[in-house]
Amino acid sequence: MNFQSITLDLDGTLVDSALDLTLACQAMLADLGEPTVSESEVRGFVGEGMANLVSRCLSRSAPTTEHRLGEGVAAFQVNYRQLNGSAAKLYPGVREALDAWLVAGLPMACVTNKPIEFTQVLLEKLDLTRYFTSVVGGDTCEHKKPHPEPILFACRAMGVLPTNNLHIGDSRHDIAAARAAGCSAGGVPYGYNGGKPLLPSECDVFFPLLSDFSRLIDAA
Repeated sequence: MNFQSITLDLDGTLVDSALDLTLACQAMLADLGEPTVSESEVRGFVGEGMANLVSRCLSRSAPTTEHRLGEGVAAFQVNYRQLNGSAAKLYPGVREALDAWLVAGLPMACVTNKPIEFTQVLLEKLDLTRYFTSVVGGDTCEHKKPHPEPILFACRAMGVLPTNNLHIGDSRHDIAAARAAGCSAGGVPYGYNGGKPLLPSECDVFFPLLSDFSRLIDAA
């Protein structure tokens, strides 16, 4: 495999943010007088952006109207601003991988469906900002993953061709986005995948930990 840059998903790939998100969802539901949600449920809801997360929490009790969803998103944003990064932690091997790629001089970009406001705060709190040439949030482009636009945007910002980029994520949305963008697709078995972990056969390269991907530096 030959690659000159790396794009990485955030939640579920670099960072386990489920507890932060759970606390914010629970506070949002309490504000709206709705039944609470468990962390295990939230883990199954994460991965397709904030509005989808809120909608899934709300629709557990009754069908969600557009007005109710708007109320939920607003309440979630207020609570998540208070909680973002408070309990989030890096997955094992993440810091080691980022350090290795930084030393190797490989440009990196974070490509996530999380809104850019919350993405930047989380990266700063976990001391990740310094690794990335570009950060692409869920509202940076017109489309979110699995559409290829966010990855293509990051590749342009890094000055690399998509065919020379490796995108790594934890879900099939990441693999689909990488394929559509013309990138190589890397996967990890953990993260937020709707209870259906990625399989090695679905990816161009697959490792248990992000630090294992640093083995590929010699091939880059």
